[in-house]
Amino acid sequence: MDMYSHISRIVITCSKRLSPYLETEVRELGYEPVDVFQTGVVIMGTMADCIRLNLNLYCGSLVLYSLQELTLEDPDDLYRKMSLVKWEEILSGTDYFSVTSNVNHPTIDNELFVNVRVKDAIVDRFREKLGSRPDSGSELSKAVIHLFWKREDAELFIDTSGQTLAKHGYRKIPGKAPMLESLAAASIRATQWDKNSPFINPMCGSSTLAIEAALWATKRRPGIFRENYSFMHIDGYQEEIYNQERRAIDDLITENPTLKIIATDNSSDAIKISKINAKAAGVEKYIQFDVCDFEITEVPENEEGVVYFNPEYGERLGDVNKLEDTYARIGDFMKTKCKGYKGYIFTGNLELAKKIGLKANRRIEFYSAKLDCRLLEYELYAGSKRVPPTSSASPSEI
Repeated sequence: MDMYSHISRIVITCSKRLSPYLETEVRELGYEPVDVFQTGVVIMGTMADCIRLNLNLYCGSLVLYSLQELTLEDPDDLYRKMSLVKWEEILSGTDYFSVTSNVNHPTIDNELFVNVRVKDAIVDRFREKLGSRPDSGSELSKAVIHLFWKREDAELFIDTSGQTLAKHGYRKIPGKAPMLESLAAASIRATQWDKNSPFINPMCGSSTLAIEAALWATKRRPGIFRENYSFMHIDGYQEEIYNQERRAIDDLITENPTLKIIATDNSSDAIKISKINAKAAGVEKYIQFDVCDFEITEVPENEEGVVYFNPEYGERLGDVNKLEDTYARIGDFMKTKCKGYKGYIFTGNLELAKKIGLKANRRIEFYSAKLDCRLLEYELYAGSKRVPPTSSASPSEI
């Protein structure tokens, strides 16, 4: 099968609740989704499309090219049917492969067992057909095969990404409890920022939000930071297609000399890390970094930009009682210094969010590290009335 001409199902996965933003990206690339679900988008396409998707997506995790759909009864049936696949025509271009799986079947209580059975079927077929076999292991550094198996239905894929796309590759030092790059990218899109007005990020930490804002505004695609994908290790890999797509994303980059992004933190170490990461991403010239308390962050007047906070929320960092005062101060800062802007708070603690003392006009659902989170949006009109915090308020009133 020539995967560069054969049209098949392509499943593009993402973190939970990111699929609306991933769908928008996919459509902007010119594809028409045939299905959208909570953790992904499905299109029809070829391996060439997989290459393009891998290089361009901000909000995705994996790009899976379907080899076949099948029914499976048990592990023995799995081994038997995997042995029938012509792996020597798929993996002959690599000396190493990995197997991953997503399994929900009554005969399976450990996905690693499934991975081993698939691996055994592959190497046994190689020995039978070619008298030798590629090495295998858990590192996703070369070819990756993925099996989805739910009850009796299964689908076999080439994972064309390998390492997740959700990490964009520029972050040299993560800092404390950093937001995943794909989540940061999606949440910025949720703000409906116009990519030209000021983007203010107090309490920036390692500045994932500020950097992702700069990447989006200057059309720097994540593919510019990465040089290895699983699709490069599949038989028949067409390097000229990759090189063409790589040149295409380089040509997309648009410098924006008027772009103003401000990132502040009271930790000099956080700002030092931020500068290293911004330089690695090629956007350091667009971000004004300052070491200061968030209350003295510069907010350009007479503008209509975005102010985005991602404060601690007591799950992994910080003490909830101490954070109550911080959230109240954030509310006062937005009310007094951010008039005309839209304010955003990303939090996993709605009780703390009540201390903001402002009424959110949108509550956008996200997950972060399996925590149920909200991006709260505030219209910061001049003279807006502060709502006194109350412990009896319900989340719908925030």
